[in-house]
Order: sequence, then C-alpha cells, then structure tokens
Amino acid sequence: MKNFMIALCLMTISYAATAQYDPAFRFGVKAGANLSNINGSNDLTLASGNNPFNFKDNDNRSLGFVGGVFFRFGKSFYIQPEILLSQKGGRFNVYEDGVQDSNGKVDVRFSNLDVPILFGVRVAKFFRINVGPMASLRLSNNGKIGDSFDVITGENSAEFKNRLAYGYQAGVGFDFGRLSLDVRYEGNFTDIVKVEFDNATTASQFGKKSNLFQATLGFAIF
Repeated sequence: MKNFMIALCLMTISYAATAQYDPAFRFGVKAGANLSNINGSNDLTLASGNNPFNFKDNDNRSLGFVGGVFFRFGKSFYIQPEILLSQKGGRFNVYEDGVQDSNGKVDVRFSNLDVPILFGVRVAKFFRINVGPMASLRLSNNGKIGDSFDVITGENSAEFKNRLAYGYQAGVGFDFGRLSLDVRYEGNFTDIVKVEFDNATTASQFGKKSNLFQATLGFAIF
C-alpha cells in the first residue's frame, strides 16, 4: 500500500509538471501515419501496336509512415517548421484493350523529405489551428509505374520527373503538456509525378498531384 501511494504521488507530481508546461519555444519529435492518394485531370493511355493500355486513377488511399522533428516559436501566435520523412503513394487501375489487367492495379510509393512551415494560432489552451507552405523532396520510389511502361512499350523510356514539389498543409492540433496531437490535410501546387516519355503528348497527359490526410503524435523534449 505504501509503495502504491508513493507511485501515485510521483505520477501526480509528474502530471502536474507536464500540465504546467507551456514555453514560448518547443523542440520535439513526432510520428504518425499518412493516408495518401495520387490523381490528376487525365488518365494515361499508351499504345503498343494496336493494343491500348490505360492507367486510371484509383480512389483507394495508401497507408504510410511519417516522422521527424518540429520546432515551435511562440504561444498564442506561432511558427512551426518541421523536418519529416514521409511515405506517400497511390494506386492506378490498369486496363489492356478495355479490360482490367491481370495485375488489377499498380501501387506507387514514394519516400519523401518534407519541410512544412506552419503559421498557427492557439484558440484555447489546448487547441490550435495552423496552415502553411511545404516543400517535398522525393528520395526514392518503387518504380512500378516505370516497370509497367516497359512491359507495354518494350523499352526503358519511362522516367519519373519532378523530384521537388511544392504544396501546403492545413489542420488542427491539441496540446496536453508536452504531448501534442496534429491532424492535417496536405495538397500540392505542383505535380509530384511527371513521366519523361518518348511521345511528348502522352507524357503531358500524366501530370499527377498528391493529397493526403495525416495524423501525428508529438512529444516536446524541451
């Protein structure tokens, strides 16, 4: 019983100290998940001889990891830059001669370095609203779109372009002492996927943007 009371007192003191934590500068780590998609205004049609081969957007979202560090300057009004490793992706339905390909769909996944800079306002002690620009550098991709191009065209002529894309994030946050929960929407101003293809008209059809919903849990180290 004595040990239980000591542990309870320590937990109460720790909670009180955390609840009072409200500095003008924070640095911390965060991690969570992305639900992302890739889409555009046009589907892509390739032709190998007389056989049409179509990529069509798929509404299903891909689940990916996001994590990194954040800095927050200010209280009621603040600026919050972040450096994040972010997994994003999407799916395309694949059709040959108007019939869905045996593979059914192509999954596309990217690993990105994201740098959002959020401008926010704290509406209440625990509640925040923020929005800001973001730059996203693609570090790697799984190459499945390129592989599908090669199967149909018989040559290695499809390459990803636009490694650097610009977008925005907007959302809400909740602070509980050193802990924080953020839920955001992310969109792009520029295409994240463009394909360098022999046929310029075909390549121009395949400009795609990304969007995602993101949820992260953060911890302020100081």
